[in-house]
Amino acid sequence: MSTVFRLDSSIRKEGSVTRAVASSLESALTAELEGATVVRREIGLTPLPSTVWAQSAFAGYVAEEQRTAEQKDAVALATTLADELVSADAYIFAVPFYNYGVSQHFKTWVDVVLTDSRFAPGQVPLPGRPAYLVVARGGAYGPGTPRAGWDHATDWLRRVLVDMWGLELEIIESELTLAEVTPAMEALRELAADNLRNAHSAAQEHGKHLAGRLISAI
Repeated sequence: MSTVFRLDSSIRKEGSVTRAVASSLESALTAELEGATVVRREIGLTPLPSTVWAQSAFAGYVAEEQRTAEQKDAVALATTLADELVSADAYIFAVPFYNYGVSQHFKTWVDVVLTDSRFAPGQVPLPGRPAYLVVARGGAYGPGTPRAGWDHATDWLRRVLVDMWGLELEIIESELTLAEVTPAMEALRELAADNLRNAHSAAQEHGKHLAGRLISAI
């Protein structure tokens, strides 16, 4: 039986593009892969406490019997988060683009995971495992756009997921997601709709491909 880890970091429950596109991928996968287990980690609506990273990080410099209750709880949570990753065969990360950078909830989650010894610097804990990063941006940030170069998140996400953790990553992107609710972007709404349709189509194709890959590995 294959296990897929899915993480959602959107602060929206209804209307979230990353959740919807990730669900398209998941639905296509589970329709093809009978018996797949999806392990979910919700950090957008139920974020990790902001103090956990420091408690878990500094616990590493203290003998286990001398750790505070807060440090022990933080280390236990870090272990659980790392276990979820290590135990999976494939990954879906749904990560919105907020204020030109990485979601604070996702950054906190990564920071806590990195305190586990299996994810320490120099380790490559998930080599070659397939992963899908679903990104949504309210505007456009590609070459030639007014805010080209303002995306300070995607490269960082690649550094962590690919260069540090060793995942084989595909990125599914949707831009102009704010066009429908922003009067100044009205002229871009048709393009935004096409962009979203393409993202869902790509997610469905990736889900089918992932199912085939996991089936062949059984």
